[in-house]
Amino acid sequence: MTSHPLGAPWVRDQLSYRTQPLNEKRTQPEGEFVLYWMQSTQRLDDNWALRYATLEADRLGRPLLVLQQLDASYPHASARHHTFLLQGTRDIAHRAHALGLEYQLTFSRSRFLAPPVERLAARAALVVTDLFPTWGVAERSGAFAERAWCRVVAIDGTSIVPSGTFTREEYAARTIRPKLLKLLDLSLERVEDRAPRKPLPAGIRAIAGSDEVDAGSLTDARIAQLVSESRVDHSVGAVATHGGSRAADARLAAFVDGALADYSERRRHPSDEWGSSRLSAYLHHGHIGAADVARTVLERAPRAAADAYLNEMVVWRELSLNFCLRSPDPRSLLALPDWVQRSMARHAGDARDFTYGLDALERGETHDDLWNAGQCELVTTGAMHNVVRMLWGKSVLTWAPTYAQALEWLVHLNDRYALDGSDPNSYAGIQWCFGKFDRPFAERAVWGTIRPMSLVRARVKYDVAAYLERFGMRKGELALR
Repeated sequence: MTSHPLGAPWVRDQLSYRTQPLNEKRTQPEGEFVLYWMQSTQRLDDNWALRYATLEADRLGRPLLVLQQLDASYPHASARHHTFLLQGTRDIAHRAHALGLEYQLTFSRSRFLAPPVERLAARAALVVTDLFPTWGVAERSGAFAERAWCRVVAIDGTSIVPSGTFTREEYAARTIRPKLLKLLDLSLERVEDRAPRKPLPAGIRAIAGSDEVDAGSLTDARIAQLVSESRVDHSVGAVATHGGSRAADARLAAFVDGALADYSERRRHPSDEWGSSRLSAYLHHGHIGAADVARTVLERAPRAAADAYLNEMVVWRELSLNFCLRSPDPRSLLALPDWVQRSMARHAGDARDFTYGLDALERGETHDDLWNAGQCELVTTGAMHNVVRMLWGKSVLTWAPTYAQALEWLVHLNDRYALDGSDPNSYAGIQWCFGKFDRPFAERAVWGTIRPMSLVRARVKYDVAAYLERFGMRKGELALR
């Protein structure tokens, strides 16, 4: 793969497929700077929004300010997510210093009434932000763009192949895979990261007010203090997994140099800590770029192992993003295909062998110790092995009183506890449990024609005993953790 200077024609072509104007206002010629409001792509390397903002700053002859603001307004704000996010800001600050970029972190212990982005945007020529269909980003950006006095654009920094290439919802992995592979090599080309030519005047940073935090000097103790003072859900505590680009890079390197060679086999064993890359939380928060992961895998892993991993990391991840960008509501049963709608209508009144409420599910108090162990892993670590996650979702489909409640509860449990909660991958994975991206199977009670999965059969296929040894528990134990 070759390196191209920032501003090369192919970069502009990619940017055109990544760019979504959020209002019809003009770039303000009297604006003092270009503002990049960082929301979901929380890194300074391989960041398409930053590239766009840099190009525009140079074109306008203006300096650039990168703003990241953290408050309690995002869905399911908790000590777990807040800690992970703040850990990531340290790496951003250090990288900004190395690149000569102006980066500002503001922090509020509650919800902002007059966020710094509003004050800064009032003096900006242009505001650039991240294009992301979930986690409240699209709603925040859209409302902000309506109020802003200048042009606001959102840039897709999540996909490898620009998401604007696909103008409608793809039906399944088999329909998007050949389109992705056709453009993958070009989309993996590296682009230079650099600061704009014009420096930011010293007085601009003061506009954000007193909420600024020196991210580069944040210690673990200071992060814990800031989180403890915040109006977030403190019942969902921080976990051992650390946020940030350096942690993401270290995890990727260890995975590629170790377990990836046996990925096809190891991924089948939920007890294996290295049976998956465990990069989803870093990808969700943008602490590492999907293109960077793909390049590293292709450069350093055996081809067969690379293909097996990238089929999931690229094809399914990009399909999930396409689904959430093009579906009216990816968290609704209405997002499911017609054959599923007909199946659910026929079997809505079927008797369930077991029924549970949300509280019992949240505490992991079902009749099945494997399901309970999966819930325990989610609650205590912020993640769940992919194999168990499929069984976890499929089981709730048959235990909830209705299909709608099953979907609602799965989304709640995932978004509240998972570090990758509210991610397109999460919603696509949950909807797959209900038949999205799949085909009809033989009809049976409750399942209808949705693909069934059995917790009983899982004990034959997977090393469940070792998994239960790690995450199994007595009834009521999870509520005490």
